[in-house]
This record gives sequence, C-alpha cells and structure tokens, in this order.
Amino acid sequence: MAYIWLGIVIILAIIECLTINLTTIWFVLSGIIALIISIFTDSFLLQFGLFSILGVILMILTKPLLTKKLKVKSVRTNLDRIIGMEGVVTETIQPFEPGEVKVDGKRWTAIAKTMIETGTLVRIDEISGVKVKVSILEG
Repeated sequence: MAYIWLGIVIILAIIECLTINLTTIWFVLSGIIALIISIFTDSFLLQFGLFSILGVILMILTKPLLTKKLKVKSVRTNLDRIIGMEGVVTETIQPFEPGEVKVDGKRWTAIAKTMIETGTLVRIDEISGVKVKVSILEG
C-alpha cells in the first residue's frame, strides 16, 4: 500500500508544479502522512480517512494565510496610473459631450456630467476606452 500512496503523492506533486495556484499541496502533505501510516497499518480506511480529513483541515487552516503571503502586488499600467491624478481642462467639456484635458503631459479626450470651463483643475475618475471621465477638483 505504501507504493500506492507514494504514487499518489508524486502525481499530486506534479499537478502542483504544473499549476500556478496552490491546488494540491495540502493533499501532498496528507498523502505523505498516509504513506507513513501505511507502513504501520494495513487499514485502507484509516489511511484514506486520514488522507482526506487531514488534507481538508490543512487547506482550511493554511490557504488563507498562504494566499495572503504569496499574493503578488498588481502593478498599475500607464493608463491606470493617471486615475486620481489632477489635470487641466484645455477644451471646454459640455455635459456628455467630449472636451479635452491635459494630464501628466498628455492630452486626453474627456467627458463629464457637468460643464467644465477651460483652465479648470479636474480629477481623473476613470478611463473608459480612450476617454477619461473627470470631475471638478474640490478644494
């Protein structure tokens, strides 16, 4: 029975290596425990029960912690970077008709819910296609 558990552990480890997310690592560990137990007892029910229950317990207890520790921070792209930045209206924006703003040295087609005059400071709220949605900068 030890060879079967060894095979299961190897297969699960290969699956874990081929995937990006943590998927089978807990069952690799519980498979190793079941492998060790199989040396001392021939009870398949005990081995399988231990394998299953220990795998689920390890997953429940450690997945949130490991996911938090291994989470890769997202890097903002050039487009995302301007969200929240200040800009200057270079062409008057009419309600729901495009105007133009200059943000970070670049000119963008801009839309807003209200009229915004040329020279007004605005905040970039979001990007929709090739247009930015802006609002008047308070303060």
